[in-house]
Formats: sequence, C-alpha cells, structure tokens
Amino acid sequence: MVQQPLDAIEFARNPEPRCPCVLLLDVSGSMSGEPIEALNEGLRRFKEELVKDTLASKRVEVAIVTFSSGVEIVQDFVTVDKFDPPWLEADGATAMGSGILQALDLIRKRKETYRDNGVGYYRPWLFMITDGAPTEDEGTMRRAIQALQEEEKRKGVSFFAVAVEDADINFLSLLSSERRPVRLRGLAFQELFQWLSASMQRVSSSRVGEKVNLPDPSGWTEVSS
Repeated sequence: MVQQPLDAIEFARNPEPRCPCVLLLDVSGSMSGEPIEALNEGLRRFKEELVKDTLASKRVEVAIVTFSSGVEIVQDFVTVDKFDPPWLEADGATAMGSGILQALDLIRKRKETYRDNGVGYYRPWLFMITDGAPTEDEGTMRRAIQALQEEEKRKGVSFFAVAVEDADINFLSLLSSERRPVRLRGLAFQELFQWLSASMQRVSSSRVGEKVNLPDPSGWTEVSS
C-alpha cells in the first residue's frame, strides 16, 4: 500500500483554505532580558487568542523563523490548534537579510504544497519584529530587499516590520515598497500579538482574495519621528 505524505493526510482531514503567517523574529543579543521575555509571553498570547476562534484555528498556519548570528526555522508551518509556542533565547548578531530570504523561501515552498494538494490560500503574511539593524554584508541585504519587493509586487506576500526600542526605523523603511514600519510602544508585545490574532481572525473569516480592514493598531504602536 502506498503511504500518503503527511501533508496530504492533513489537508484531507482539514480541507479549509489556509492563511499562512511567518513570524520573523530578531533574537540577537540586544533582545536579551525584558524584550525577549516579553516577546515569549506575546507568542503565548497569540496562541491563546487565536485558538478561541474555531475557524481561525483551522485556517491560520503559523511558522517561526528567528535570526541572530544565523537563521533558524524554529517552527515550520502548522495550524494554530497544533501550534506550541517556543521559548526563545537571545544571543548573537543580526542576520536580518538571511532571515528575510529564508522566510520568503519557506512561504514559496508552502504555497507549492497548497497548490499540489488543491488547497486554497490567502496572501501570506511575513511579520518581522526587530530591535536593530542588520550586521550582515550589504550584498545579502540588497538581495533580501529585492526579493521581498518583487514578491510584494506579485501580491505574493504582505510584509510588516515592527521596530522595537532603538531599532533603526529609517533603515526598516527601505525594506517594503508597500508598507512603512511601525514602532512598538515600549514592550507592548501582548497587545501586539492580540492585534495580530484579531487580524488573522478577520482575514481567515473572509473570502480568499477579499480586501479586509484590519483592526486599529493604536493600542501597541507609537508615532515615530
């Protein structure tokens, strides 16, 4: 008997269209202490809020990519009901460009899996949180920016950048051709992830391709100069 791939089995059990969201998280040394602790608690809030929504828990898929001196796929795509928030630790430099490239590749492969299994999907979200600027070579960062903006133009991804504490907001403004970065108010990660959960719920309850009005982010953002 031919064994079905795990993805095929999962999609047969849950044929709902998928709403993929990659959390691209800076875990460099400057995030140590209160910032990384607040981020970890925020991830737990994200799970707690999303899993309350029966439809979102079947449609929203979460993946986590971290970057410091290197890049790691901490969590591959999984529906929220199966998502177990990791406990992240901070150390090292800021390989932001490599992180963006890895996240985009993860999204590309997941979309191929959806298509191969006849599963519909919403435009993927790439949600980056960082408190710094890249420490990599300029070439890697240029490739990342080019790849990201090309994918945005194809409507292949919605990119969000959140600046924590002393992150270089001017540099982050160069990344996306569609959306300016926003600065987190203090360490309001709980409020941020509550907003992200509410946003995912709105998107996942809409029709694929339908424009969705997102919740007001004023509870966790501050106006940057």
